[in-house]
Amino acid sequence: MFGIFWWIRQVFLILIGCCFLGFGILMLISAYKLENPYSFIMSFFASNLMILISATLVLGFVLRMIKAHKLSKNNED
Repeated sequence: MFGIFWWIRQVFLILIGCCFLGFGILMLISAYKLENPYSFIMSFFASNLMILISATLVLGFVLRMIKAHKLSKNNED
């Protein structure tokens, strides 16, 4: 039902999502080192939005892979 390229694509999307999640975390850490309050607020909320979206996408891809694995297991039985 799900070919090898589908699994490779899902793993690739998870890795990209994890990279953006890591970049968002690094951006959040660097936001605390800023001196200007306006720059801090802008980078703080931007990094939090990036973290939220990336984490949601990674979770969605992982849940999709779990669901596909369960479906393929049930079809074999």
